[in-house]
Amino acid sequence: MLAINTPKSVMEQLAKNFKQKRLELNLTQEGLASKSGVSLGSLKRFENSSQISLESLLKLSVVLDCLDDFMDIAKAKENSFSSLDELLQTKDKPLKKRGKLK
Repeated sequence: MLAINTPKSVMEQLAKNFKQKRLELNLTQEGLASKSGVSLGSLKRFENSSQISLESLLKLSVVLDCLDDFMDIAKAKENSFSSLDELLQTKDKPLKKRGKLK
């Protein structure tokens, strides 16, 4: 079966993962809300409907010890080179500072 992720499915999976992590750490919703500085209402909404602000998600991540996982999101992929010449050619190219309109 081919699984196709959508923004909604990823948000739902994140909510499930965070709830499971909270339970593994034996934290109540009240306890996690208090430790993270995220309101109890926001935490309940996240676990029930997967809606949360990025800042609140990151605050929860600190307490659940998974903040560093976010550092790899949208990270530039490392290049693989088939020859030394190909590697040397990329070193001459400057890094892009901005995109262009299409």
